Amino acid sequence: MNKRWLINRTNPEYVGYLSKAASLSPVFAQVLINRGIKTPGDISDFLNPGLTNLSDPFDLPGMKTAVDRIKTAWRRNETVLVHGDYDTDGLTATAILVRALKSSGVDVHYFIPNRMSDGYGFNPPSVALAKRIGAGLIITVDCGIASFEAALSAKGQGIDLIITDHHEPVKRDGPETKDERSTGSSRFSLPEAVAVVNPKLDLLNTKLSMLSGAGVAFKMAQALGADGTLPFSQDDALRLLDLAALGTVADVVPLTGENRTIAKAGLKYIQGADRPGISALISVAGLGEKEIRAGLLSFVIVPRINASGRIGDSADVVTLLLSDSAEETLSIAERLDRTNAERQRIEEEVYQEAFSQLNRKGHDAAIVLFGKDWHMGVIGIVASRIAEKFNRPTFIFTMENDVAKGSVRSIPSFDVYSGLSACSDMLISFGGHRQAAGVKLNAADLMRFEERMNDVVKGALQKEDFLPTVEIDSEIPLSTVNASLLREFALLEPVGAGNREPVLGAKRLVFQNPRVVGGKHLKLKMRQKSLSIDAIGFDMGNLLDRLDSLTLLDAAFTPAINEWNGNKYIQLTLKAIRPSD
Repeated sequence: MNKRWLINRTNPEYVGYLSKAASLSPVFAQVLINRGIKTPGDISDFLNPGLTNLSDPFDLPGMKTAVDRIKTAWRRNETVLVHGDYDTDGLTATAILVRALKSSGVDVHYFIPNRMSDGYGFNPPSVALAKRIGAGLIITVDCGIASFEAALSAKGQGIDLIITDHHEPVKRDGPETKDERSTGSSRFSLPEAVAVVNPKLDLLNTKLSMLSGAGVAFKMAQALGADGTLPFSQDDALRLLDLAALGTVADVVPLTGENRTIAKAGLKYIQGADRPGISALISVAGLGEKEIRAGLLSFVIVPRINASGRIGDSADVVTLLLSDSAEETLSIAERLDRTNAERQRIEEEVYQEAFSQLNRKGHDAAIVLFGKDWHMGVIGIVASRIAEKFNRPTFIFTMENDVAKGSVRSIPSFDVYSGLSACSDMLISFGGHRQAAGVKLNAADLMRFEERMNDVVKGALQKEDFLPTVEIDSEIPLSTVNASLLREFALLEPVGAGNREPVLGAKRLVFQNPRVVGGKHLKLKMRQKSLSIDAIGFDMGNLLDRLDSLTLLDAAFTPAINEWNGNKYIQLTLKAIRPSD
């Protein structure tokens, strides 16, 4: 129950105006205002993102040069190597570009690095592979923006390089010039390449700046289709939207702007079962005839794809996504399903060991845990689970040959990349962003690192920053929750990062028949006046005993339609509860 409750409020007159102007309920109008959608025109664009909303792919820096070089490879009949990445974003990006190039008549091959043996990103061994297969051009997807050594190696071998990426480029030292300040651009250190296609290089184009790696690859497919030279059309490019949507949802980029258009259109293709590989994944996951929404992709499909990169080899995933054979795709999907089950077993084993260690040693402002031979592929998930449970920046390390390799997950109030920068003098290497990072240091320095990081976190945060926050879109009477409101909420799909599910709040609710179901979930009914609605609080079963002394509750919740034994009814998914008054 110890959470901060923040309720968004807007001038009631403006909410009333927007509600009438857009023919929406006041509650839904408030939800949209909270997301920065404040005019009838903005509402129409947001709720109805059509393919005409897609940006010109040549707005991306480097795109024209990249397409010209690909056309040259096509004319010369050169071999092209696409270098991908082992997570869902990188794998879907690889499949998009390979399909586009192959459909264009280009002799294309691909390489997916192994997390354990090859490490992350575009590295010199990949250039050696390109040399062996006689490739005259390498195209990276979802990586490469900081691969200076590999880029030089490719140049030395006489192999051209195109980098497509969406990660932050390396900034050069020194102050910006007057021209750079006036244009909003910044000076970057870039690897030597024929072209670098990265939306982060254009600080003024905010519509494209948050594309995923798969999103960038899709824009390149769009550009190839729009050029008119290659035997690959715009319609061919649009048929890759299902892959782009899968990568976009998986990479947790904001589902707004261009990403929203890609995700919404791509989900329709996925629902239409146009791609055997994705249909096979849906089948083995037991989703059957369910409507495929972004949440199901995130929590059911994406883990099965990522499992191969965490504890196995991801190359088969690209085969799965490219194959037109129902038999082949089902075989690969079943293998991924088994791999995911094994990943879950290993993850739970490491989690229990880490949790036991945490119970023994306790924690301060930061949580630092380490074990010998903890699987490198799952420590990031374990860090996420512990960070969420305790609302502390969490560092999970596995020891290997006197070196501690770690995965870091943070909380919204703490910039973990800046925190690691403050400790850089004692690190072998680190990289990442505000909420997640990887780090490597000598195992002998772990205790000293823990002390230093605790000091850094304490210096950056206040006591209240360690309390999880519940952000409530609108305070309502329970009678407002009805089928009409849920139909409006459905228009927000796809929901996810940058466009979260609405959270509503209601005060002074009578609760009835509280009990624990599934061993850890709180189930009860919430009543206000004559209206009673079922509610469930996932992982909130520990609160049952505390309800004995209470009469009325305030609740923060997301309403949804629940289906059980063929019956459909409204159910509140609880986000937080507290004693009234």
